Amino acid sequence: MIKFVGSFETVPALPKTQFAEYAFIGRSNVGKSSLINAVVGAPIARTSNTPGRTQSLNLFNLDDRVMIVDLPGYGYAKVSKVDAMRWLKRLEEYLVTRRQLKRLFILIDSRIGAKDADLDLMDFCDANAIPYQIVYTKKDKKVREAKQLEIKHTDHGAMVPEILETSAEKKTGIEPIRATLGIK
Repeated sequence: MIKFVGSFETVPALPKTQFAEYAFIGRSNVGKSSLINAVVGAPIARTSNTPGRTQSLNLFNLDDRVMIVDLPGYGYAKVSKVDAMRWLKRLEEYLVTRRQLKRLFILIDSRIGAKDADLDLMDFCDANAIPYQIVYTKKDKKVREAKQLEIKHTDHGAMVPEILETSAEKKTGIEPIRATLGIK
């Protein structure tokens, strides 16, 4: 059973739980909410055509075993610099203080590839020993950019070696994420 726990504006407001947490993040409009919904098999995360809709830390409880955290996107959303800096500080606080966090899934649009904001987040995770895994989204869509940066796990100390390729629409590449979360 999937239960919405709540939306939280600050890290200290998050509930103290014993459950392992798996967080999802990516640039705005990467398909994060759609992927979360595909992974759990239910429309729990709010999807939108407008980038930057997720602005809080949204928690979902799966069978009183695992917590999924839907983190705000970064990069494209039209927000003030003050809000962007507040979100960044909140993200950093969450990543370095949340002991329940077992893995951060960093979503990258496969049509666009990794951008500076993605690389900065990866470097932050590497520097702070925060385990993360790269997940390419929208793999069913036509590739737009011919030259994309190749990400190698050997260059990133905290990165899980396997890079996943997914399509929320076609439901492909979802099983490895489900297996990591322990969803049957």
